[in-house]
Order: sequence, then C-alpha cells, then structure tokens
Amino acid sequence: MNLADISVSQMIPATPERVFDVWLDPQSPGGLWHGLERVILNPVVDGLFYHAVKFEGRVWPHYGRFLQLDRPRRIEYTWVSEATKGIESIVLATLEPKGNQTEVTLRHSGFPDDEMGRGHKEGWTWYLSILAERLGSN
Repeated sequence: MNLADISVSQMIPATPERVFDVWLDPQSPGGLWHGLERVILNPVVDGLFYHAVKFEGRVWPHYGRFLQLDRPRRIEYTWVSEATKGIESIVLATLEPKGNQTEVTLRHSGFPDDEMGRGHKEGWTWYLSILAERLGSN
C-alpha cells in the first residue's frame, strides 16, 4: 500500500500559546475536539484520545495518542480512523509566531494514498480555517 503526506498552513490571529491551548481544550470553540459527538481526551505525552465526528449522516470514530506536546511550538499525535484503514498515521502541528499572529503548519503523514486518505487535506484545511475564524472573533 502506498502512503501519502499532506501539509497545510494557515495564519491564525492569536498568539502561539493561545492557539496551543485552544487546540487541546474540548471546551474551547475552534478547538479540534470542540462540539463533537463524543470526546475522550488526555492531552499528555502517551495520553490517548478518541472522538466521534458526525459527517454525511454517520459517525466517524478517530483515535490516537499524543507523541509530543511542546507548548507553544508543537503538537504531535498519531491519528487512526477508517480513512487511514487502521494505520497509525502522524499529525504534527507547528506553531510559529508571526507578529501578533501564529502561522500554523499541519503535516499529516503516513496515511493511505487513496481518495479517503487524500480527503484529510480538505478536512485539515477546513479545521484550520475554523480555528482562525473562532480565534479572530475573540
């Protein structure tokens, strides 16, 4: 099976510390785990997460474990879902200060190079735009 990588970037109108904290807080609007069907989250190195996303009339489970949490610069975790066909792919978000904003670059690597796998690019682009929108309105 061929594996693929994607990378997306977005300027976020907030400090790296704020972006980092919101990313990992399921109570914060704009955070990755906010407003999902179900969330179990232990944001520490080797801590596990599970979340269920309702999309197109069904529930899509995702799970993984945190590999690196370096506030406010890096968040890295594994990512397993139906779209990865059970393969433990890797998500790395780097947060770089740019004036009064943060450039977030998200690299997702090691998922199947097929239509579902490549769909992660659209998903991550959407998520980063939501994060920018929510943090811009605070």
